[in-house]
Amino acid sequence: MDLDRLAAVHLFPVRHHSPRSSATLRAYLDEVRPKAIFVEGPSDATPLLEALVDPKTVPPVAILGYRTDGEPASSLWPFAAYSPEYVAVKWAFEHGVRVELIDIPVGTTLAPFDGALVGHDDADDPGGHEREIDEDRGEQGEHDGHGEPGEHADDGGAGDGGDGGPASAEGEQESIYAACARARGFRSFEEFWEASFEAPRYEPGPFREALLAYADLVRSDGDRLIHRARDAYMARSILERMGPDLAPHEVAAVLGAAHAAAFAARDVDPALEARLPAPIPCAVTLIPFSFPRLSEQLGYGAGNRAPQYYQRAHDAGGDFRRATLEVLIDFTEHLRLRGFMASLADTIEAFRLAVSLAELRGKAEPGLDEVREATIATMCRGDATHVDGFLWPAVIGRNVGRVGGGIGKNSLQEEFWREVRERRLPATDAPESFRLSLTNEVEVGTSVLLHRLRIAKIPYAAYAGTRAAGRGGAGARGQRRGQAASEAPPDELLRQLSETWEAQWTPATDVALVEKIVLGDTLEQVATRLLEEDLAACHTTGEAADVLLNAVLASSARAAASALDACDRFATGDSDLPSLARACRAFAGLASFGSSRSLSSLGDGVIAAMLEKTFARAVLRVHGGCTGSDEAVAPAKEALRTLHDVALSQPIVDRAAWFEAARALVDSDAVNPTASGLACGLLYLAQELDDRGDREGGSPDHDGAVARIVGLRLGSAAPPEAAASFLAGFLEVNALVLVKSRPVVEALDAFLGGILPERFKDTLPVLRRAFAALGATERRYLLENVLAARKLGDKARAAQAVLLEKDREKLKEMSEDLSQAMDDLDDLL
Repeated sequence: MDLDRLAAVHLFPVRHHSPRSSATLRAYLDEVRPKAIFVEGPSDATPLLEALVDPKTVPPVAILGYRTDGEPASSLWPFAAYSPEYVAVKWAFEHGVRVELIDIPVGTTLAPFDGALVGHDDADDPGGHEREIDEDRGEQGEHDGHGEPGEHADDGGAGDGGDGGPASAEGEQESIYAACARARGFRSFEEFWEASFEAPRYEPGPFREALLAYADLVRSDGDRLIHRARDAYMARSILERMGPDLAPHEVAAVLGAAHAAAFAARDVDPALEARLPAPIPCAVTLIPFSFPRLSEQLGYGAGNRAPQYYQRAHDAGGDFRRATLEVLIDFTEHLRLRGFMASLADTIEAFRLAVSLAELRGKAEPGLDEVREATIATMCRGDATHVDGFLWPAVIGRNVGRVGGGIGKNSLQEEFWREVRERRLPATDAPESFRLSLTNEVEVGTSVLLHRLRIAKIPYAAYAGTRAAGRGGAGARGQRRGQAASEAPPDELLRQLSETWEAQWTPATDVALVEKIVLGDTLEQVATRLLEEDLAACHTTGEAADVLLNAVLASSARAAASALDACDRFATGDSDLPSLARACRAFAGLASFGSSRSLSSLGDGVIAAMLEKTFARAVLRVHGGCTGSDEAVAPAKEALRTLHDVALSQPIVDRAAWFEAARALVDSDAVNPTASGLACGLLYLAQELDDRGDREGGSPDHDGAVARIVGLRLGSAAPPEAAASFLAGFLEVNALVLVKSRPVVEALDAFLGGILPERFKDTLPVLRRAFAALGATERRYLLENVLAARKLGDKARAAQAVLLEKDREKLKEMSEDLSQAMDDLDDLL
């Protein structure tokens, strides 16, 4: 390898997404007028360069490389209008100059290297890092295009300590980036970079020399084995593309500063190229990107702190004073629109302070730190609330790029963007909430689209709220930005009159649409394929029923038919009560609300028959499912609630069989006592406990029946622990209704009074759990009934008057009986 020839090339070092790098690079290219330009970037993406600089393409955009062998992995190389790589490619096309990308191909980037990804970072980017793509991502992870696997550096790029770095004052290892900032008296690496390279108005030659000197310093920090292997690959690529026809002075190479410094120092080991892994099957395309994703504030390691702010500086020819003034004017308008006192004089004062702070810190022009501090001190009177709430979003920006027509979208991208336009869904990189009315056919179609995206794990929309049929309000289903929403059970979604969604396009959306093309040509096909994969992994009726519900929500008739068949097959041998109850709940939801999802091909008769059969099978397994410890029967207790709800709401099921099974639980000593108590409470609320005959007037004596049962289960003959567990299950159903029943409270009072003192301590933990759920209203009714049962009503009213007068001394004059009643109640509660 002719390293002397390589070093003689016009090597121009850059920092990614740096306005000053791009401005001086353009001036340098105007000066040297190369015949060929070689740019750091995946070599197999060279055919995309024409589309990258197409007039219809508007940055920010990104080259996307993704695996085509079925494994979910991809990598992004983003470009802003002020990215030096983009400026170099654009200059080449404007001047008819040959331009190529010369870094390792995508297939090598995504291949494993000693257990980690190869990556494509430069040592001069302290914040550079990569995040592995997760197939089940809620927020898309990104390979930043310039990152090495590792942790994101704090404080704008101070970085973690590497081997050989100087020790900090606290004795911890300090990175070379933090050392540079500290040595120059700056608080962070970004402040050091702005002061040293971004703000000063360099001529191309001095800027190139300064950045090469800086890169030569930092490339010695840490282990650069991967990047040295990339040095060897890019060096060979440049020399091969030069061939014998191009002289070194006719070639310009635009590289990350560390790579350029290695070439200038002739520090390249050709043997290291063999250490790179063999490429895996991959493809490349061009997708839109956004300023929020480009911002390191939101986790993009090789980005910058404020893309919109740097865009302003770029548009102003590198004038950071102009960018600062524009930001302050925007912020002044923000304050005024929200009713705060803010004038042009405040703006001018903030600008003057920002300039003064920059001069005091030895910076040629103000940067972000000066903007923020000056705004807080003048316009916000020391309060940072509005700065952090508006200024940072304003300097980060919300710009979303656009890809010209030269790059065709795949069918999933075409369908997604067509639907977004036609349904007027959000298409910005900022969360927006909207509500769908499921009584409207068009909005039902939108719901189907969003559910298909959800099932396909394409990050775009998440539930923000729902309002169920027959219920009074919306359930709170909040979601933090960039974090996956907790989803409602599929059967709950069928009951909705409306759905509230929070949608946000991010580059991850297009990444996922590109990756999922291997599963189908339409979103319905992709969702169906994934539902069928989920179905193949099912082992119980309940799991298959969940797939069925998702198939209905996504309007996938094929997956729904397969899931229905699987439910019938599993139910035949399924002995798991929770699983069968879960399936009953699904079928009941379909029977009641499924028609709104336009899946009539299933047929109402098929759903009804499945519900009837599955319910009968579940009832037969009630007794066996309720044996065992409290922990073991917890899922079974939820199943009892489900079967009870289905029995009361669906006339086609055998309600009498359920009531008989529940009565058997109440009378059985072989099942878990909490399950017996729960069954008793359910029957009482359903007014099915009438075995003591009728009251006067012909109505069943439900209170008397439940009092008899509670009296027996809580009687002195029953072990206190079992009796307390029965009580705990009994109160789980609806404590308010139960404590309002005087016969029930009398039985409860008799039980508590009959527990022997030596056994009470063993029973107390269960009793405390049982009564812990009682709120203020339930406790008031319980107290009233206890006082009435002990015939202490008049004294209770006197006690109430005493309490109202706050005269606690009069409590001492109460009778011994009332004092004893209150003591008992204190022990109970």
